[in-house]
Amino acid sequence: MLPPKGSQGPNIVLFMTDSMDGRVMSHLDHLAAYTPNMDRLAARGTSFRNAYCNSPQCGPSRASFWSGQYAHRVDAWNNPRGLRSGARTFATQLTNTSDGFASGYGTRASMPDCADDYGVHVFGKTDYEFGGHSLKARVAAWMRSADIKRPHNPRPEAVTVDPDTARVHVGDWTQVDAAVAFLRDRSEDDPPFLIYPSTNVPHPPFRTTATYLDLIDTKKVSLPPYEAALHPVMDYMSVTKNTHGEFSDEEILTIRQHYFAMVAETDAMLGELLDTLEATGQLDNTYVIFSSDHGEMNMEHRQTLKNALYEASVRVPLIVSGPGIRHGVISGDLVSLIDVFPTLLEMAGKPVPDDVDGVSLLPICRGEASRSASYVFAEYHSNFANTGIAMWREGPWKYVRYVGYGPQLFNVEDDPEELVNLADVLPAQVQLMDARLEGLVDFDDVDRQAKAADRQDFVEWRLGLTADEYRTAMTDVHRGVWDADDDACIEAWLDAG
Repeated sequence: MLPPKGSQGPNIVLFMTDSMDGRVMSHLDHLAAYTPNMDRLAARGTSFRNAYCNSPQCGPSRASFWSGQYAHRVDAWNNPRGLRSGARTFATQLTNTSDGFASGYGTRASMPDCADDYGVHVFGKTDYEFGGHSLKARVAAWMRSADIKRPHNPRPEAVTVDPDTARVHVGDWTQVDAAVAFLRDRSEDDPPFLIYPSTNVPHPPFRTTATYLDLIDTKKVSLPPYEAALHPVMDYMSVTKNTHGEFSDEEILTIRQHYFAMVAETDAMLGELLDTLEATGQLDNTYVIFSSDHGEMNMEHRQTLKNALYEASVRVPLIVSGPGIRHGVISGDLVSLIDVFPTLLEMAGKPVPDDVDGVSLLPICRGEASRSASYVFAEYHSNFANTGIAMWREGPWKYVRYVGYGPQLFNVEDDPEELVNLADVLPAQVQLMDARLEGLVDFDDVDRQAKAADRQDFVEWRLGLTADEYRTAMTDVHRGVWDADDDACIEAWLDAG
């Protein structure tokens, strides 16, 4: 074994995946999960059973995660509207520099100016910055309130890749390899670091190989209940995702098995990092945090992807290990990704700004009195949803508010599949949850702000196009030829604003 490195201060490995349902881990009793390395990390740390993202889409979730503030506080309404240049992130706080992290894809490094600063090194995607994403993602987000129910995506399917390989998602493995090389190349005199390996897997499309499919017991892959009557906003979401049609049981089970196999590949990547930390003698002096930006519907509630406020979409894995962290603890505390920002700063011995929305998780991890709130708030303002959505989770209750539509109320302990909407039979509970949500934020006002930004961005984009360019672009965004009826919906939406 090599001598300990970075011994002058605790190091931090923050491993972020994309689209991992936080329930799909063996140590949380998911029957079909194959996650030995996540379980191994949980055995030497604390795993949070009730961890949530704060907006179930890559850009808004990561903008909130990196800034420590709710998406509406940083105007991160959708994938293209993330944090603007110069925004404060946990990386700038760790490095004590105004531009301590260069956002974007690939490896970035912020080397410290002072001995007590951290070097922040990113391997993979960040996806929180302003102005990114494809034309389809941008236009579909901007025009959501036009309520045009047409598919934006191809019908989901599962693909088994040939020839068989353990490295299916090569780009992710390349970034993991770079992070492993970084850990192996460190010297004892180097300052403490935070490395951020960030993978795209297990994000769809549903692609894997026999290597990982063989790890999933098909007999334990469950078929989600079929919902004939969807909430109106979820009906719109299912249509625009192209999952509203009929799927055979075999199709659904195959998609689900492929997703669980992609989680197994993610687990293998985590294992590479843990093995390297252990082999180089750095594991005991390193905090390791494992999480995801949001979950994956995986054919539950007749959907794939994320975007909804159902558990499959909004729940995330969150495991913390390292110096002073209790081993083998599964916490039931309600926590969310905004809590990671202050947790990182406390790990590094840095002051936490007063205006962050989260609180450090270290007290829970150490067995001390929790500072966490008794609730979780999440919101959504982007494509596949024709209006703003807010979630308030407290105790066993989950309240989901849809601007302009009726709410949902679930007891997620009694009804973990969220099939029984109790909003009509428990109006007093709805009123209580709504009052608490409104005590945090005027959500109707937030919804107005988000929709105004949508209209502004759409109009500015359209002004730069000829009529033919516009029609071609809209046809590309929607599956099928753009016609006069669609134009009428757009004009009615813009006029109403």
